[in-house]
Amino acid sequence: MGTPLKDRISEDMKAAMRARDADRLSAIRLLQAAIKQKEVDERVVADDAAVLGIIEKLIKQRRDSIEQFAKAGRTDLVDKEKAELDLLTAYLPQQMSEIELEAAVDAAVAESGASGPQAIGKVMGILKPRIAGRADMGRASALVKQRLS
Repeated sequence: MGTPLKDRISEDMKAAMRARDADRLSAIRLLQAAIKQKEVDERVVADDAAVLGIIEKLIKQRRDSIEQFAKAGRTDLVDKEKAELDLLTAYLPQQMSEIELEAAVDAAVAESGASGPQAIGKVMGILKPRIAGRADMGRASALVKQRLS
């Protein structure tokens, strides 16, 4: 896969420091702080999968914040959050197309032998590691619900 994601993030932070890009540096520091927090809390060294999980969580937070700030008419904060969202999204692997996501959902449903809404958790348990970082989990969950109802 190349260099680990944590190393890439560190290199990007150094580049932002050299370029005196305060906004980018601030966003990368937030990401590094979240990674470090997880490592300290769980006493582990975060691998790429854990870092992707953290990035996805931060992306979800940014989207929620953008929505709230837009409702409040705070375009200055919306712009800041969008810039952070763009930076975080750049660390994710290439996103799956809708067709690829539907195929992954169908495969997980078939593999689990699920036949009703009570098996959504089982299907998501199979699906999540396969699509982590490459698709919106909310969209995947909606597709699973649609297939099982």
